[in-house]
Amino acid sequence: MDELVLEMQEKMNKSILVLKNSLTSLRTGKASPAMLNGIEVDYYGTMTPINQMSSVSVPEPRQLIIKPYDKNDIKTILTALNKSDLGINPINEGNQVRLLIPPLTEERRKDIAKQARKYGEETKTAVRNIRRDYVDLVKDDDVYTEDYQKRMMEDVEKVTSEMIKNIDVIVAEKEKELMSL
Repeated sequence: MDELVLEMQEKMNKSILVLKNSLTSLRTGKASPAMLNGIEVDYYGTMTPINQMSSVSVPEPRQLIIKPYDKNDIKTILTALNKSDLGINPINEGNQVRLLIPPLTEERRKDIAKQARKYGEETKTAVRNIRRDYVDLVKDDDVYTEDYQKRMMEDVEKVTSEMIKNIDVIVAEKEKELMSL
């Protein structure tokens, strides 16, 4: 494969990596420190991820314990958790915050599956935009012969189709995980 196609494939893989990270932050009914990814706390005027200012542990399958390195940060952590879209009420235990993860209702599972599909569609759009950029790059450059352009277009379409299928598989696995709990 051509260097341009490999470069495009690398960018598409980065988009898929972002999708995987987004899907791990979706709540599945099991406690996971990854649930807190993307939740930031105002830490002395700087927005800081919770996991950088505290230790996060999973003592039981449906519990998370957040122990801030500085116990004065508990109020800001509570505020950030309440503002987040986790849908979990944090419990202040003085020197730590406990999150009890309730079992997911059927309706909540469907909402989360819908969110997973939305992330998948956003990733497909990103992949298609990357494809468009590379197609434009090849078409607009007069250096490439017509045969080369045609071969490149075939390679670009082949890689894009593989990426879209990969995205569909990843989202389907997440939906299956959500519905089987």
